Amino acid sequence: QVQLVESGGGLVQAGGSLRLSCAASGRTFDYYYMGWFRQAPGKEREFVVYCSRDGAPTYYADSVKGRFTASRDNAKNTVYLQMNSLKPEDTAVYYCAFATSRWLRAPAAPDGYDVWAQGTQVTVSS
Repeated sequence: QVQLVESGGGLVQAGGSLRLSCAASGRTFDYYYMGWFRQAPGKEREFVVYCSRDGAPTYYADSVKGRFTASRDNAKNTVYLQMNSLKPEDTAVYYCAFATSRWLRAPAAPDGYDVWAQGTQVTVSS
C-alpha cells in the first residue's frame, strides 16, 4: 500500500516562498506521470505542473510558469514543488499525484492520476 505524505503548506505573505514536499512510502509502484494540482474552495481542481518518468520536459501551467519549480529526490522518494513570488491567487489546497497508466492522453488533467496525497493548504495573504 503506497502512501504519499505531503507537507510544507502554510500561511505566507504575497511575494513569499514555500516548498511543498511529497514523500512516498510503503509499497512501491510504477508511475509514468507525476503532477501537482491545486484546488480552491468551490473551484475545480487545477493543473499546476507535470512531468513524465522518462525525463521528458516538465510542463507548467501558464499561471505558475517562472515562479514554481518541480523537482525530485529519488534517494528520498520525494518530490517537491518550490513556489516563489506567491500571489493571493495561489491560495488553494495543493496535491501531488501520480499516474500509473502509461497511456495518458492528457497528463495535465487530474482524471488520469490514480495515486494522490492528502493535500496541503497554501494560503497567501495580500
